[in-house]
Amino acid sequence: MSSSLVAETYSLPKRRRSVAGRYRLDRWFVVFCLAVAFLSVVILAVLLTAILVQGLPALSWGFVNSPPSASPEKAGIQPALFGSLWVCGVCALFALPIGVATAILLEEFKPRSRVMRLLHGFVQVNISNLAGVPSVVYGIIGLTAFAGMFGLLGNVNQPAVEVGARYFDQFVSEGNRILLVPVAGVSSPSVEPRSGMIATVSSGHRIKVNVIGPRGPLPEEPKLRAFTLRTDAEAGRIGRKSWYYFRFPFGRGVLAGGLTLMLVVLPIVIIASQESLRAVPDSLREGSLAMGATRWQTVQDITLRAAMPGIMTGSILAMSRAIGEAAPILIICGIVYIASQPGNLMDDFSVMPLQIFNWAARPQQEFHTVASKGIIVLLAVLLSFNALAVLIRNKLQKPLT
Repeated sequence: MSSSLVAETYSLPKRRRSVAGRYRLDRWFVVFCLAVAFLSVVILAVLLTAILVQGLPALSWGFVNSPPSASPEKAGIQPALFGSLWVCGVCALFALPIGVATAILLEEFKPRSRVMRLLHGFVQVNISNLAGVPSVVYGIIGLTAFAGMFGLLGNVNQPAVEVGARYFDQFVSEGNRILLVPVAGVSSPSVEPRSGMIATVSSGHRIKVNVIGPRGPLPEEPKLRAFTLRTDAEAGRIGRKSWYYFRFPFGRGVLAGGLTLMLVVLPIVIIASQESLRAVPDSLREGSLAMGATRWQTVQDITLRAAMPGIMTGSILAMSRAIGEAAPILIICGIVYIASQPGNLMDDFSVMPLQIFNWAARPQQEFHTVASKGIIVLLAVLLSFNALAVLIRNKLQKPLT
């Protein structure tokens, strides 16, 4: 027997032991993964059960339809709920079309020249890196770029351009009536009471103001006294904004918050859309081009149609992250008391994660119960959005025939 045959014969048991060890290690790894997954599900179930037990019995329609309050019995989440809907709507309106279009450009229209290929790779690497940037960094970028416009168009408190806003000087007459005198802008000089001045009352009617001296006698007639001002009366500047109100810079409003969240989720949408486009077989593209279709017709009718379920899945995950983000919104608007829902894209706002954090940070146990109710409402809105997106995805998922 040759020496090589002897060596191979003696090495067979060692090979069998090696293969058996690898199979044993593989089984143990599968068990470990199953145990970790089961433990994660158990922890999630315990947390959800604790929240439901604490908040569900006290949840009511009044909580959903009421503003925040210093009293836990009267506290509600309506302004934060509508603020989240406004901000996430703006985020989806900008992030999804831009993200999908960027993915199509990077995957379906790859450049051929060397310089453009280098630029393409540079953009691709930066998109991948941006997906891992902490969201608080995007909050700082949004505050500088969207809220303040880099300081190039005025400042946050005094915009350079406004559309749909009216400003008034508010006086309190000697008859305790509110009188509004229109002014040109927010930075206009204060109006001084004078004879013949026209003001607007709360009903919207315009009246002529009766002006008397600082020590002059008040009119005896109550109706005339209601429209009487003294020459030393001080005014307060107020503004009334229409639903289409717009300004530059954007300020700390809904539009700035939505665009900031767009920066957070845009890399996720782009990467998920690219992966979905890569999963489409090249034979479909080649067959479409062989039939005489252009590149854009192939993308529109074949590639994008086949990749739409995956793109919708990535969009669902991105919007699920957006509705739960707190750090970038905290930098844009801060935790402030907001008693009403936004009326326009430039209006002040709050979101549900910030409101829930505010309640959870208070020492009173009653507010912790209120925070649990807020978490339930947030989860309900999130699951509703996801269910709607899944229905749309299934509707768009049709066989290619």
